[in-house]
Order: sequence, then C-alpha cells, then structure tokens
Amino acid sequence: MDIFFQAFIPLFVAIDVFGVLPLYVGLTEGMSDSARRTLAAEATLTAFGISLVFLVAGKLLFGFLGITEHDFRVGGGIVLLVLAVNDLLFSHELKRLPGARVGVVPIGIPLIMGPAGLTTILVLVNSYGYVWAVISLLTNMVIVWLVFDRAGLMTRVLREAGAKAIAKVAALFLCGIAVMMIRSGIQGMLRMME
Repeated sequence: MDIFFQAFIPLFVAIDVFGVLPLYVGLTEGMSDSARRTLAAEATLTAFGISLVFLVAGKLLFGFLGITEHDFRVGGGIVLLVLAVNDLLFSHELKRLPGARVGVVPIGIPLIMGPAGLTTILVLVNSYGYVWAVISLLTNMVIVWLVFDRAGLMTRVLREAGAKAIAKVAALFLCGIAVMMIRSGIQGMLRMME
C-alpha cells in the first residue's frame, strides 16, 4: 500500500484536478448537465488514452520526434494562451459554436494531462514500474471523472451570472498557467544549453 501512495500522490499533484475544476466550469459554462457529463467522460478518456500511449512510448516518441519535455511544455502553454485570450476577448456566442468540442483540447490535453502529468508518468514508470504507474494513472483518472461529473452542482450554486464571472476569472488564471508553462519550458531549454 505504501508503494501505491508513493506512485499515486505525485501524479495527483501534477494533475491538480481541484485547480483545474474552475477552468472546467468556465469552459463548460452554458452547457446542460448531460452535455457536461458527456464532456467530462470525453475529456477523462482523452487524458487517459494519451497517458497510456505516453506511459508505453513516451521516451521513444520524444526521441523519435526530437522534442524534449521543455518543448512540449512551451507548445502546450502556447495552445492554452491562445484559448485563454479567445475566452477573454471574444463573446460567448462566437466562441461556442454548436457542436464545438473542448473535451479533447484544452480540457483533456493539456489541462487534465499536461506536461507535468506526462513527465510524472515517465518518472513513475522508471521508479515503480508499469503496473504501479498504470494503477496510479487509473485511480487518478477515476477521481478526475468524479470531480468533473459533479461540476454541475457547482454551476447550479453559482447561477448564470456567477458562472460567467468564474469563466472570465478562470480565463485569466488560464493565461497565467499558460505563461508559467511557457516560462518553465524556456528556462528548462536554457538550462540544457549550459
């Protein structure tokens, strides 16, 4: 059981589901509960699928493509920054076209499973092996799904005006997270060059 917690906790911290929850609420603002539940399942399955691929072939894939974790962090940060600026500057109606999906990007990747989570998975495989890494990943994904599946309660408590306010504040935080990802990626690149 001790090994489980040693493998579970770093990934739980890297995913930070409770830190992502306000962003999820902001991105799903205006959706029905059933649409939000479908999106929660889609986002969680996307994050889980990408994580499994990364768990099995992450180092090989990075080596084959010639990219580093730092490159990945900068790229993910740029995607998040563009989405956050879009949230802040453009109206809800222009942004949310019927059928538009945010479950894969940005919720599944990089909010649930971003560079920190993917890097943590590689560390878990190296430290504890594939079995414990998969158990930790699966447990964390169940927690993510449960939290997002119950997000409708949060929006009912906030009502429409509160949800819109949270959405704008979340977009500001998303900008900050994006810039932090870009900054830490660039710092990592510079350290590699020393």
